[in-house]
Amino acid sequence: MAVARFLLQRLYISILVAITVSVIAFSLLRLSGDLAAELAGEDASEQEIALIATQYGLDRPLYVQYFDWAKNAVTGDLGRSLFTNEPVAEMIVERLGVTIKLAFYSIALGLLMAIPIGVLAAIRPNTWIDRAALGLAVFGQAIPNFFFALLMILLFGVQLRWLPISGNASFAHYIMPTITLGTSVMPQFMRLTRTGMLDVLDSDFIRTARAKGLHPMRVLFKHALRNAILPIVSLMAVVLGFLLGGTVIIESIFALNGVGFLAFESIMRQDFPVVQSIVFILSISYILLTLFSDLINAQLDPRIRLG
Repeated sequence: MAVARFLLQRLYISILVAITVSVIAFSLLRLSGDLAAELAGEDASEQEIALIATQYGLDRPLYVQYFDWAKNAVTGDLGRSLFTNEPVAEMIVERLGVTIKLAFYSIALGLLMAIPIGVLAAIRPNTWIDRAALGLAVFGQAIPNFFFALLMILLFGVQLRWLPISGNASFAHYIMPTITLGTSVMPQFMRLTRTGMLDVLDSDFIRTARAKGLHPMRVLFKHALRNAILPIVSLMAVVLGFLLGGTVIIESIFALNGVGFLAFESIMRQDFPVVQSIVFILSISYILLTLFSDLINAQLDPRIRLG
């Protein structure tokens, strides 16, 4: 009963947020200026602007435009690109695989680096290991993504010629983008792991486990890490949402044909149906990821769903 109530509460909140996001995604582009005039061009006459407004339904009341768009969006019809006349949904689906692949590679690399370093820093606090781990975290968060990406291109792509610089034809094309993004998300996971482990290792149940004579590795990984990792599950949803929507610069630098690069191209072309749909889909993905992380946290920690 408690699980069902918890699930319904989260679904209700998620639906409200999704509706709010859809309204914002639709309205921002409509309120940013006269879209018909922008589509017609600088030298267009009033008649040409009016014709375009009628052609795309921009002369109708805003709420009518929104409900028509929302009704079509629910059925998967996101309209057509103003630049290529292709269905927007097909354009996004075609590019989505590249972005998802890059996001999962990056978050996996970030976790593989962060969790062992965070655990090591927690069991050796205030030592050179701890200070080195914190220094690595500061470096990863301080260096801009685009600058680190350019350094990697110069070193591994131009000088050493070990890795391809652009494209997404093979796994090798994802290595440098993955390292760039994985290094940027690693500090958050590392600091959270370290803080969580320090709190848990000082808990009464850990002292009890040690007093029972359990093996130190079992205490560390089965009891301590399992409890310390709970906040990381929530952070994973936030970071994965960021990686899905925040890869515009990295995809542009490495010429990865993903959704981020599509968003950049569409903004440059003033292709507002594509931009609007990308913002909406990525926002919905973020909401679903957050809902999923809440459910996982509730499964791992019954106090969450009972509270």
